[in-house]
Amino acid sequence: MATKPVIIDDYNYNWPSMFDELALILKKHLGNLIVDIEHIGSTSVPGLAAKSIIDLDIVISSMSLLPELINKLSELGYYHEGNLGVENREAFGRKDERVPYNQDNQPKPEHHLYVCNQESEALIKHTFFRDILRQHSYLVEEYAELKKKLATIYKDNRQAYTEGKTAFVNKIMKEYKSDL
Repeated sequence: MATKPVIIDDYNYNWPSMFDELALILKKHLGNLIVDIEHIGSTSVPGLAAKSIIDLDIVISSMSLLPELINKLSELGYYHEGNLGVENREAFGRKDERVPYNQDNQPKPEHHLYVCNQESEALIKHTFFRDILRQHSYLVEEYAELKKKLATIYKDNRQAYTEGKTAFVNKIMKEYKSDL
C-alpha cells in the first residue's frame, strides 16, 4: 500500500480551532469516560511547520475503561487499531473523512487519535516535548528547519522521515529532563 507523501506546511493559525472542533465533538460524546483531551504533535506548537494532521491524545484514568471507550468511539466512526507497540496508548483510525460523526455530517480535519492512560509514558513524553517547544521559540525554528529538510529527502518514506526526527527529539528530551 502506497503511503501519502510527507508534506510539511508552514504553521496554520487554524490548527488550534481544528483541534477544538474535534475535541468538542469527542468530549460531548465521551463525557465522564475521559479525563481530558490533549492537542499534541507539531500542530499544537505555535509557529511550528508541520504535516497538516491534528494529533489528539484522549486521556483516561484507567485502561480498564478502554472496552467502553472503543464502543463509544466506534459510534463516532472510529475503529480500534491496537497499541501499535506502545504500552498504555491505543490508536484509532477513521472509517471516512466525516469522522467523528456529528449532526453536520461534514468532512472533519485530518487527524490521528490516540487513547492514553493518564500515567502513559507516551502521553507524558508528548505533552512534555510540546511544552518545551512552546516555551523556546529557537527550538521551534530549529525543529521546523529539520522537518522541512527531512521531508525533502524522505518525501515518499514516512518511516524514514519520522526516524530522522528522533535524534532531535531525544536530544531535547534529555536536555530538559530536569524540567519533567
